[in-house]
Amino acid sequence: MKKERDPKKTLSAAASALQSIAKPAVQFLTFVIPHVILLSKAAYNYYERLPQNALLFIYGFVICFFGGTFPVLFAALQAAEHSGRNAVVLAVSDLANEAIVIIEESKKDDDKDEDKDGKRDVDQISNSEFIARKTKLVLAKMNPEKVDNAISSIYRVWLAVAAVLMIEFAQTISMAMSISDFLKKPIDRFLAPTVRMAVPDQYHKWVPVVLGWTAKAIAIAIAFTIDSVISGFASALKGGLMMAQATYQFLVFRDIKLGGLVKSPDHNESNLDEGLSYVFAGLGFFFQLRLGFSLPFPLNFLLFPFRFAENWIKWSLIKNS
Repeated sequence: MKKERDPKKTLSAAASALQSIAKPAVQFLTFVIPHVILLSKAAYNYYERLPQNALLFIYGFVICFFGGTFPVLFAALQAAEHSGRNAVVLAVSDLANEAIVIIEESKKDDDKDEDKDGKRDVDQISNSEFIARKTKLVLAKMNPEKVDNAISSIYRVWLAVAAVLMIEFAQTISMAMSISDFLKKPIDRFLAPTVRMAVPDQYHKWVPVVLGWTAKAIAIAIAFTIDSVISGFASALKGGLMMAQATYQFLVFRDIKLGGLVKSPDHNESNLDEGLSYVFAGLGFFFQLRLGFSLPFPLNFLLFPFRFAENWIKWSLIKNS
């Protein structure tokens, strides 16, 4: 008979494992987070200084060639633009500043040698004491009111964005729920008994919950894959038009006539932007279709945070529907 593991011992082992990585994790975050914040601020400042037609072209390019890859994320950003983007930017900036303050204080704390024995205090304490020490430092140095206001601002904007997305993706969400309900019966009938045989008795109560999550994950993947094709085509058209109009504005600004094709500052009086929009849209949709509405290496690695945000928003919409 298979001997069952003691849940208390399992949890204790997991806690010990987490404590063992606490020090290297804090050191890694202390090194990485300031660089990420500085790079993000520099990128945002550069973005703010770009001319309008350059912003239009870049935004159009991203939508045209990646709109089907991140349809929900782009829709969320558009909704946030009208629901309080400035409030989110300010809140994120406040949180970043708080993180910088805490990290700098943590660095000073790491260098302390209060017993004057030539060794840093943090190198002479246990992992549990290290976690307690850093927790006290965070609580002491953090501005709770500032953090609370920032998180509240982000959450208020998220509620507004989620409401817009629920309406915009109602059909896709309904499709995902229908697929999930369809999958639930065969999963409960054929898969659940096998899973119950493979797990200890005290964890049987988790089997229907985990299988329900699995069914929802599969349903989300199927429904939003179908939606990606539709969104990819629509975004290619929209992004292609934005790129074409930005290109036309650039030609007007540089006084490039292209043999009389650029006749007026108003793009509505020329067919050039329409022709360019068809070309850009065709290239954008073919690019997305060729890649299967996914990202090739190294873009899949570099844009992993966007993929994570996309999947998290999808899951939130399905869970709250």
